[in-house]
Amino acid sequence: MWRHIKPSRRTLRAWQLVVLVLIFGLWHVLTVPGLLPHFLFSDDNQAAFFFGEPLKIFDRIRHWFFVDADIYRHLGITLLETVLAFAIGTALGLATGLWLALSPLAAAILDPYIKAMNAMPRVILAPIFAVWFGLGVASKVALGVTLVFFIVFFNVYQGVKEVSAVILASARMLGASRRQLLRHVYLPSATSWVFSSLHTSVGLAFVGAVVGEYLGSSQGVGYLILQAEGSFDINTVMAGILVLTVFALVLDAMVGRVEKALMKWQPQAGESEKL
Repeated sequence: MWRHIKPSRRTLRAWQLVVLVLIFGLWHVLTVPGLLPHFLFSDDNQAAFFFGEPLKIFDRIRHWFFVDADIYRHLGITLLETVLAFAIGTALGLATGLWLALSPLAAAILDPYIKAMNAMPRVILAPIFAVWFGLGVASKVALGVTLVFFIVFFNVYQGVKEVSAVILASARMLGASRRQLLRHVYLPSATSWVFSSLHTSVGLAFVGAVVGEYLGSSQGVGYLILQAEGSFDINTVMAGILVLTVFALVLDAMVGRVEKALMKWQPQAGESEKL
């Protein structure tokens, strides 16, 4: 019975807010000195040292944005690296996926090399990119592109391969050219696969930017986290993680809005059930 109850958007958001408040409330309670059992931490301040204190974390964020206002330059660099990696990686993945899906011979030749590159732990390329492109934005974008590219590529490739043979045959019988097939058959078929990959790609683009900053940079939120870690400032580390998480969710929501606007032709889940 309960599974058929669909809460309103306002109710859903309220429950999500309640869960968030409970998480931070529990976090705060567990890091207050004297509340944890002594068999967990011999020193009352150990919990706060290892996990941070929510109030101090939010105070750090407040200083970053409103008091010192010194995070905007770092955040701008990280967001620039993320957006560039996301855009370039998506474009390359889309183009390459379409090309190989429509070119069986090229796909057969390049198949082992693509699988080998995908199997490679690409985070280890960060030092190489730093040597090639320096410690600036370019090396972080290059790392992010390698993370985004394969997610988009494999989804586009599979989406094109899933096109119905009946639809293709019908379109060819009606005289559709190769360009018309690409525009009216292949691309619409791959669209839903593309957007499902973009939600994952946003997070990976952030990973590429932050890991690149973490391994070598003089600016960016990853650099701030690295500096705080060097001085064992767990509150600043957690503040940086929260800031990155919020902005990653914002970018993901923007992708979701674009997806909703471009996918109006697809029936919604409720509509498909009625049909």
